[in-house]
Amino acid sequence: VYLNGSATHAAPNILNLSFAGVDAEALLMELDDIALSTGSACTSATAEPSHVLRSMGLSDARMHSSIRFSLGRFTRSQDIDYTARRVVAGVSRLRALSPLNDLETV
Repeated sequence: VYLNGSATHAAPNILNLSFAGVDAEALLMELDDIALSTGSACTSATAEPSHVLRSMGLSDARMHSSIRFSLGRFTRSQDIDYTARRVVAGVSRLRALSPLNDLETV
């Protein structure tokens, strides 16, 4: 898991993470009961990677494995805990299904 952006100079309610070996769109489908995105609201209609991530120099693979988490004023701590558990489970499941996973063990 990689943090995309600065840990100290970022909006306090937005987190963007990349999950190596996981397609972000597939992860969004795994987490269909949680409001997440692969980019900002202004680019949500496009399948292109975030121009912000591109300007940061991220590889295509890393950009396509990135998820944006946003907290609102009504987000509760239990919502964060639930999301964290679901993300861990979803990433684990997708990595287990990946054909690349088999290649790494050969």
